Amino acid sequence: MKSKLIQYAFVLLALTMGCACTDLDETLYSSVATKNFYNTKSDIERAVARPFEHAFATIKERQVLQELTADQLITPTRDGWWDDGGRWRRYHYHTWNAEDGTDILYLWNGQYQGIGQCNYVIEDLESLDPAKFGLTESDFNDYKAQCRTLRAMFYLTLLDAFRNCPLVVSFNDKTENTDYQVAPKELFTFIENELKDCVNKLARKESLGTQALVQGKWTQAGAAALLVRLYLNAEVYIGEERYDDCARLCQNILDGVYGPYEVSDRWDAAFDWDNNTCDEVIFGYPASSGYSYWHYSGDVYWYAVPSQVKDSKCKAGEHNVKYAASPSYDVDGTLYNYKLGMPIQNFRKYPGDERMKLYRNLGNSKREGMFLFGYLEYVDDNGKTARVRAPERSYDLYIRDAVGNFQGMAPDTWPQGQTSNLMNGDHNSGWHFVKYPMYTDADAHQLESDYTEIRLPEIIYSLAECKLRSGDASGAGKLLNSVRKRNYPSENLNEVLYLPDGRAKLDMEEMLAEWGREYFAEGRRRTDLIRFGKFSTSSWWDKTPDADHHTDIFPLMRNVLNANPALKQNPGYND
Repeated sequence: MKSKLIQYAFVLLALTMGCACTDLDETLYSSVATKNFYNTKSDIERAVARPFEHAFATIKERQVLQELTADQLITPTRDGWWDDGGRWRRYHYHTWNAEDGTDILYLWNGQYQGIGQCNYVIEDLESLDPAKFGLTESDFNDYKAQCRTLRAMFYLTLLDAFRNCPLVVSFNDKTENTDYQVAPKELFTFIENELKDCVNKLARKESLGTQALVQGKWTQAGAAALLVRLYLNAEVYIGEERYDDCARLCQNILDGVYGPYEVSDRWDAAFDWDNNTCDEVIFGYPASSGYSYWHYSGDVYWYAVPSQVKDSKCKAGEHNVKYAASPSYDVDGTLYNYKLGMPIQNFRKYPGDERMKLYRNLGNSKREGMFLFGYLEYVDDNGKTARVRAPERSYDLYIRDAVGNFQGMAPDTWPQGQTSNLMNGDHNSGWHFVKYPMYTDADAHQLESDYTEIRLPEIIYSLAECKLRSGDASGAGKLLNSVRKRNYPSENLNEVLYLPDGRAKLDMEEMLAEWGREYFAEGRRRTDLIRFGKFSTSSWWDKTPDADHHTDIFPLMRNVLNANPALKQNPGYND
C-alpha cells in the first residue's frame, strides 16, 4: 500500500504557483483560498501532499543538470537526432550562459515554487484548529515538520546549484523574506538549523520491515541524511570543513539512533517494484501507474534505452535515446586513458559485477542486469527471434561502448577516419542502462517502483569518504565493502574488496570512482565531481578543462534577473 501522503488524488490548489520565479511580491488572496479549501481531514492531507508531489516532479531538471554536465552520461547526436540547437552540447562542454539554460531556469523556478507551497501550508496549519479536522496538535506539528524538511531540501538544491539565493520563509508576511540574495553561509545556517530542529520533531522509524508505513514521509533519519549532504559539501558551499560533523551524524544513522535501516543483499532492491518495503530506502517518493511516476519520464530514466526496444513495451509510451554512458573506446577501438568518465570501463575494473549483466525482464516481476549493449534480441509477433533496429534507418542495433557512425558494421569492425564527439554519433553509440525496471504491459507491477531519493549506502559512503579524508583508509574500505560485497560472486571477493578485507586499494581517486559505480545515473555526479575538485579542472571524453571555476555554479537566467532587479548575476556570467 502506497503512502497516502503522496498518493491522494491531488487537486490544483491556489497555492501551486504561489512563489513563481523570483517575483516575491506576487499576491494570492490566501484568506479566501484557505477559508474555502480546508473543510475535512482529507483537505489537510492533500495540502501537505502538494509540495511533495511538486518536489517529485523537480527531479527531472536535477537529473539533466547533475548528469549531463558531468563525466558519466552523454547525449550525442544519433543519425541527426538529439541536437536540439546544441542544448545538450552546452551542458557537456560547460558553455551555458544566462540566455540558453532551459533546465537551469526550471531548476530555479521549481525550487522556489516548492518553497512557496511549503510556506503556504506551514502558515495555514499555524492558523487552523486541528480538532476541527479530527486531528491532534501532534499531527499538525508532524505535518509542519514534514513541510519544513522538504523546504530545507529545496534550499539545499538551490545552495548546491546557485549558492547565492533569496531567503523566502513566509508566504503571508513579505517582510520576513529577502528579495536580494543572502550569502551562502546564511543560507547554509538556515538549512542546518531547520533540519536539526526537525530531526527532533519528526517520527522515528521504529523497526525493520515497516518502510512501507513511512514511505513518502520525512522521518528523523531522512532529515539527518539531508544534514549529511549539507555537511559533506560544506567546504564547497561555504569554505568550511564539516567532515567531522558529517561523520558523527553518519555514525548515528548507522547506529540506529534515528531508526533501523539495513543494506539489501541485492543491488536493485532499492529500485524494484516493491522498493517501498526495502529497508535500505531512507526516503522515497511513492509512485505507480495511474498516479505519478516522474522518474519514468523523458528527462530521467524513460529515455535511457533505445527508442524501439521491444522488451520494455509499455502503455506509458515509447522510449528514446537521450541518455547513454560516456564511451570507453575511441571510434577505432582504442581504449581511452581518461581518469574520469568511461563508466563502463569503471564497472569492468572489478570482475563479476552483477550490474554488468545485460538487462532482461525475467517474468513475474523479476529482472537482472542494468545495461543494454550488443545486439538486442526479442521474439516478434510471429514467434521468431528478431533484433531491435535503428529508427528511420535500415540497420540492426549493435550497441557499443563507443561513439561514432557505425551503422550496420559487424561487431568486430571499426570505422577509420572518423572523430568521436557529441556531434558524430548514431543509434549504436554508447551503452544504455535500466536503473529502475521497465516491466512490460503483461506485468502486474509495471511502473510500480517508487523513486528512491535517499538510501542507506549514501550514508555509508559519506562516512567512508570522511574517514578516508582523515587518513583512515582501512576504516573507509570496510565501510565500502559492506555495500560492495553484494555486487560480486563470493569467489571474487578477495580480488574486488578493498583492503583490509580484500586486495583492492582505496585512495581518493578510487573513492570518487566508487561513488560513480554505486550511484551511477542517480542524479548526483556533478556535486561529487565538484567536491573532489574535478568538475571544472578535469578532462573526460570530448571535454577539456574549463577556463576557470565559475561553472561550478549556474547563472541566474535572464528572465529571472529581469523579474527582480535586486538580484545579482553569479560571478563569471554576463549580467
